[in-house]
Amino acid sequence: MSDNQLRLVWIYPDLLSTYGDQGNALVVERRARQRGLDVARLDVRSDQPIPTSGDIYLIGGGEDRPQRLAAERLRRDGHLHRAVENGAIVFSVCAGYQILGHEFINDLGQREPGLGLLDVVSVRGEGERCVGDVLGDIDPQLGLPQLTGFENHQGVTHLGPTARPFARVKIGKGNGTGDGTEGAYNGTVFGTYMHGPVLARNPLIADLLLKLALDVNALPPIDDRWYEALRNERIAAAQQPA
Repeated sequence: MSDNQLRLVWIYPDLLSTYGDQGNALVVERRARQRGLDVARLDVRSDQPIPTSGDIYLIGGGEDRPQRLAAERLRRDGHLHRAVENGAIVFSVCAGYQILGHEFINDLGQREPGLGLLDVVSVRGEGERCVGDVLGDIDPQLGLPQLTGFENHQGVTHLGPTARPFARVKIGKGNGTGDGTEGAYNGTVFGTYMHGPVLARNPLIADLLLKLALDVNALPPIDDRWYEALRNERIAAAQQPA
């Protein structure tokens, strides 16, 4: 983190904010401010350049055509790669997750190049759409509690050898490959299919992003009663018989 100010960048809210994922930016900003951090949040539209000086970059979900447009513009811009090389953290959801991979299937039915920041490839699933609540166990190396979220995607994402599964699902489809994996990460780049918004359901993921940005092992405690109430309600709902 530079200049004692946390720089939070929300990428392309005009294209990739269909499913309420902008709530992730609100959660990170709120939890940082509750700990007395000075936060500069920048919402970067698709006709603007991506800054390279951010600490945390967030990318949301979107429909097929906006996803293609976002991928095209991010490739041309090139600055997100430079930010990652500078040590930035990137957290992406659904369409944003696919964009960070090597390629995905666009709205024209064609293979669309991604950014290659995650070693994953996404294709279009041929079965039923993955829709519903998800519960899973996050990779133990990340030291986080159970994952709760909501998935709504047709994509199937295959992980390459340098990508680790973000979680393994107990309920839900996750990456859609049938192997129980959900999302992927490598270093400071994370991807997931979880909506919710996912950081409201899983505030300790937001705290992980903050700890990585601050390069600390722990953060001062804050009042998590609202988040815990939401988590408990959604976990209980997911466990109810269909």
